[in-house]
Amino acid sequence: MTSANPLRQLTLDQLRRRTSMKWRQYPEDVLPVWVAEMDVPLAEPVARAITGAVAIGDTGYPSGTAYAEALAEFAKRRWDWEPAVERTAIVPDVMLGVVEMLRLVSHRDAPVVVNCPVYPPFYQFVTSLGRTVVEAPLDASFRIDLAALEAAFARAGRGAVYLLCNPHNPTGTVHTAAELEGATRLARAHGVRVVADEIHAPLTTERFVPYLSVADDGLSLMSATKAWNLAGLKAALAVAGPAAAGDLARLPEEVGHGPSHVGVLAQTAAFREGGGWLDAVLEGLAENRRLLAGLLAEHLPAVGWSPGQGTYLAWLDCRGLGLGDDPARTFLKRGRVAVNSGIPFGTGGAGFVRMNLATSPEVLTEAVRRMASAWRAASS
Repeated sequence: MTSANPLRQLTLDQLRRRTSMKWRQYPEDVLPVWVAEMDVPLAEPVARAITGAVAIGDTGYPSGTAYAEALAEFAKRRWDWEPAVERTAIVPDVMLGVVEMLRLVSHRDAPVVVNCPVYPPFYQFVTSLGRTVVEAPLDASFRIDLAALEAAFARAGRGAVYLLCNPHNPTGTVHTAAELEGATRLARAHGVRVVADEIHAPLTTERFVPYLSVADDGLSLMSATKAWNLAGLKAALAVAGPAAAGDLARLPEEVGHGPSHVGVLAQTAAFREGGGWLDAVLEGLAENRRLLAGLLAEHLPAVGWSPGQGTYLAWLDCRGLGLGDDPARTFLKRGRVAVNSGIPFGTGGAGFVRMNLATSPEVLTEAVRRMASAWRAASS
């Protein structure tokens, strides 16, 4: 049975008591609809797992395969795909897991191909490793452009890595089996390995196709972090396809010391027992997408938006507002609403903003009204 909508359960006053990044980055008069934190209470099974661990002092080092088993059960129920528990490893979080996978499958200065516009940490973590980012822009519909991808693979050269974002952040695109198969064929032809960030996988309205269900030589990073709002409870899983098992087996043992044991317990509970809560979130997000479409049509008709099939993010094309390359600055300065600037998302991000839809209808409505007021003030 589906639970009550978690996005409607907390007031703005309750949310402002939080001390996480979303609620402390800006002054209290700013309405935050930016970073990927959801305005929801914890799912009851997750809260029970955390408080139960604290009650008995179960706050040591992580151990065992329960997390991987829970993911396998969830994936079988939701996606008809079952990752092999023996081909998984616990890593501190998805992006640090990505870093470790890059080290496993490529030499230290191998380029990394990304589909821009894309999650800014892709650029940050790759360049901090001393690697070069090679961009393969998405097409006009924010889908994988195979011609652009092939050109990027050719520029990057053999031995490069393709860092795939699926579902795609910030556009919400959920890649199809045909698109993933096409990308895999090109990667193999050009001697490129594929690492997939699939952290938003549970947050899909269309059928999600796990990358490893179409490519046996890939590596994937998954967690319950985004879907159950557990960013502060660090733990993720690296998953290898059958042909990549040898790569994952070379993961240094000390990497497994980094995840939080409480995080592992929380995410295990989310995958195993949090399905009803997740379904309620997905229904609430569908309502918010419909609401946002109406609000934009009424208050900001020059803003373009194509609702994605995954994530709780909206990638808004604000170029028609005449606010320059960084409209987020105007929305913050004049409207006191925080959205993500599109510029850090790479080529194709100028003139766009990313909005977080995982909030109450009241907050979403007020955010759009403030954005419209900011635009009118800047245009007068």
